[in-house]
Amino acid sequence: MLRVEWVPDLQNPAIEVTTQVRTQDQSLHSGRGAAAPLDEHERGFSLMATDLLPVDGIVKETADGIVRGKTKDVEKARALYEWVVENTFRNPSTRGCGVGDVSFMLKTGNLNGKCADLNPLYVAMARSVGLPARDVYGIRVAPSRFGYKALGAGSEIVTRAQHCRAEVWLSGSGWTPVDPADVHKVVLEEPPSNLAMTDLKVLAARKTLFGAWEGNWVALNVGHDIKLPGCNEPAIPFLMYPQAEDKSGLVDPLDADAFKYGITAHELAS
Repeated sequence: MLRVEWVPDLQNPAIEVTTQVRTQDQSLHSGRGAAAPLDEHERGFSLMATDLLPVDGIVKETADGIVRGKTKDVEKARALYEWVVENTFRNPSTRGCGVGDVSFMLKTGNLNGKCADLNPLYVAMARSVGLPARDVYGIRVAPSRFGYKALGAGSEIVTRAQHCRAEVWLSGSGWTPVDPADVHKVVLEEPPSNLAMTDLKVLAARKTLFGAWEGNWVALNVGHDIKLPGCNEPAIPFLMYPQAEDKSGLVDPLDADAFKYGITAHELAS
């Protein structure tokens, strides 16, 4: 996190931040070897409830029904993934990446939204049945080499390319990629668009996105209920967009034009 404060009444304050990162594809089947046990602090953090991700009530009741009869953690994790894929859909009218109010989604039956709705639903249900899980907030920075136009950045301008993924911790494989939200992004946006769940492109994505994700994306953090330093406003549910505060309070982070920020990414020669 970088925090910048300007002196009062400075005209047209600006900052440019450059970050160089190295990414890699992740896969349950990549032969990484046995994972070290999850330490108790991280386990506790990855099982706790947050303001929008309760792990009791309707969340636990729903998850318990989904994993009933499953004895292995990987079986439970897979069952929850398949349920989210089968019972949710991507809503193109959702602002940004969504809000992630899991309890509201289940109570109303409005199981739709975008990545910050659908993947947190998975995370909350996984936590409720004792599987450490986390949302990973980040941004797409390059086209997809998996061959999916919908799952990559379309240009070097990635101002609106934020994407929340998820991970579940499984003994043996450790932090394991899970991304049911991107299955629905393929359904809705992969050319020629509005694909059937039985389309070969969708079936391939559905198979791949439990246990693997592509390194055309940069992870930023796994936080929830973030209290921004120096900010008098309430905590925000997650930190995936640049944030700003002026005399009137927090600026709408989803309005990049009014906020006047831009994000670009390009690949460096190896």
